[in-house]
Amino acid sequence: MKAMKHILKITVVLAILVGFSACNDDDDGYADSHISVGLNELNYTSNGGERSFNVNASHSISWGVSTEADWLTISETSGVGNGEITVTAESNSSDQERNTTVKVFTYETSFDIQVTQEASISNITPDPSEMSDLTAVQLTSEMGVGWNVGNSLDAVGGETAWGNPAINQQLIDAVKAAGFNTVRIPIAWSNYIQEGDDNYAISEAGFTRVEEVVNYVLDNDMFAVINIHWDGGWMQPTYNDQAYVNDRLDKMWKQIAIYFRDYDYHLIFAGTNEVMVEGDYGTPTEEYYTVQNSFNQTFINTVRATGGRNAYRFLTVQGFNTNIDHTVNFAEIPEDTAENRMLMEVHYYDPFDYTLNVDNDDTWQWGEIATNPDATAGWGDEDWLETKFQSMYDNFVAEGIGVILGEYGASYRGEVDGAETYRAYYYEKTTQSALEHGMVPVIWDNGYPDNHQMGLFNRNDGAEYFPDIIDAITNN
Repeated sequence: MKAMKHILKITVVLAILVGFSACNDDDDGYADSHISVGLNELNYTSNGGERSFNVNASHSISWGVSTEADWLTISETSGVGNGEITVTAESNSSDQERNTTVKVFTYETSFDIQVTQEASISNITPDPSEMSDLTAVQLTSEMGVGWNVGNSLDAVGGETAWGNPAINQQLIDAVKAAGFNTVRIPIAWSNYIQEGDDNYAISEAGFTRVEEVVNYVLDNDMFAVINIHWDGGWMQPTYNDQAYVNDRLDKMWKQIAIYFRDYDYHLIFAGTNEVMVEGDYGTPTEEYYTVQNSFNQTFINTVRATGGRNAYRFLTVQGFNTNIDHTVNFAEIPEDTAENRMLMEVHYYDPFDYTLNVDNDDTWQWGEIATNPDATAGWGDEDWLETKFQSMYDNFVAEGIGVILGEYGASYRGEVDGAETYRAYYYEKTTQSALEHGMVPVIWDNGYPDNHQMGLFNRNDGAEYFPDIIDAITNN
């Protein structure tokens, strides 16, 4: 199932050596000096990114580096002796290849490094091959139950910055073996973008790593969902930020869509995650949901414009803050050139005091099996669950829009005897109701098995921390 992508990966291997000698009238006679540079070519994809080379020189030789291209940035423009130079190219949005030179020079000699950057190839002929005849609603029945590899590629600062090890094939194999058929891969793409780059060029190393994880999933005959996750909170839905965010979404999704364009329908794109004004969990104002709806439209327009299989790819948009009520009340379905290829994503963590509020363990029972009303939230039981999910069915599934329940779950209360009985019941009922209402339930897993966390699998080897909880999800 692994797809070959069209972007050419170039490894620079050619090295040149420039030597010179100078004669002076001192008693010491001739002084021999040498300088070498590790390459004579720099090649970039249209996405841009960084390439580096070494200058090797004796300690007494001064050298400089320059270019006339305004789309290149050079890390060091001068030095003495040995040095490493990083040349960063902005993304190329034009349909013309770019060529220039980077000059390395001393007081006696100079030589040019040839620089080439591919043209943008954003628009190609639509290609329906291997993109399935399923509608979005039919697709959801194929996706089964899903699992989030959370707090990994979405960790701001790098994949392991929040304490989880790097995602590996053994982990994804174990998730498949446990009965999951979809993996949601939250991603903080800004980890792979140089700070201050207004073109938001995603590095080749970043794309390579994300693709590696995507292939762990697809090689298991599962569905993979990739998104732009919280990513530091830059996606604020205000009129002041609207133009900036839509420009950034367009530039980032154009790159992502082109890179993964040749993958078949098992790879699904999701445009955003939990869009809201930071810290404001209330009902959105007209400004907030209008701007957020524009983000969804930008995502759809950008991906479709890249053509190829992306013209037919299943795409996922979100309601405001992925809240079910806000989604039903305020979400505007984007215009789409593809028919029956759109999904709506919501999240579910009701009731909050039971699922996420871990300031204390007073609320540790849930549902009709609860034996102590004082240990429940007093709301958010089975009837509430059914009502919320029925509203998603009536407003979206019944209208031909597939629905992904992209996150749900309840915190582990390991210091309360008997709490796991209710947590397993909550997982069972929530998963069951989602499936019955035509939704794809994708459980949240942050990787940590500790008290008040939501980890289910050991991220090193895939061992199950909570087999009973996993069975409660996958046995539906």
